[in-house]
Amino acid sequence: MECLRRQQFGADRALHFARGGTHHLRRVARADCLGTAQPASRHRRAWRLPGDRRMALRLGVPPGQLDRRPLPCRRDRTVRTLLMPKDKTTPIRNWNTLGMRGTASEGYAITDVFVPEAFSGTREDPTLRRDRGPLYAFTTQGLYAIGVAGVALGIARAMHEAFMALAVDKTPRNMARLADNPVVQSTVARHESALGSARSYLVDILKECWAGADDIEPLGSAERARVRLGCSQAILASLEVADAVYKAAGTSAIFLGTPFERRFRDIHTLSQQIQSREAHFEAVGKVMLNGDPENTFLG
Repeated sequence: MECLRRQQFGADRALHFARGGTHHLRRVARADCLGTAQPASRHRRAWRLPGDRRMALRLGVPPGQLDRRPLPCRRDRTVRTLLMPKDKTTPIRNWNTLGMRGTASEGYAITDVFVPEAFSGTREDPTLRRDRGPLYAFTTQGLYAIGVAGVALGIARAMHEAFMALAVDKTPRNMARLADNPVVQSTVARHESALGSARSYLVDILKECWAGADDIEPLGSAERARVRLGCSQAILASLEVADAVYKAAGTSAIFLGTPFERRFRDIHTLSQQIQSREAHFEAVGKVMLNGDPENTFLG
């Protein structure tokens, strides 16, 4: 998050934001489907968010999708981030979810807010970068996908290891110890392979894309598709392992405070997030077979 602020607004201003400064600021959330920001003048030196609207935070990192000059990365739209004083917003405490409660991904309402041009920016236009480096060749949604995939792998890994510890001690009624059951032994090995291979595949993709990235243009279409594929596969593999582990743990998994209960809720909340859509596989396959004239995965 700090890197993003530095890239958009420069090191001095980013530090000012981080310390609270005169403007205790928060980022503007997604505005598409809720109305569009309007230039405050024909010179577009500021932005005005008219009317009353509700903004939804996305895992605490909400982008604002607002009309401006067309960029190739989003066809006739581009993603911009607007900063405004916190006291111009009204919090909406509505994050009453099954899992991932610690993210507090709540929304807020704003009414007719004026945002100077100096407090807006986009990471999708390379010409506007203040900080250079391969990190900024990765698109916003690509970075979100990497983060979500990492969380999914971590949850599934923790459940997998908790089950292995359980299997050593648990002997179900009228059965042998779980650790001595050939089916359980095979399942544990398959889960280890699934998580390890998914993680290695994603890490290899990221290493190769990082090595080939520059500080001028975003990643190419093929690289963006590979990042999306690696993330989607990691999320899918994690969800499958988590479901199988929860079932295999039996009643040991259903009580509050067990190593399984909260993680089961968390990963199933994560699985409903936009980065977890199985439709991403279809989009990647389309790019692989037909090219990418629409710049998929760039925004």
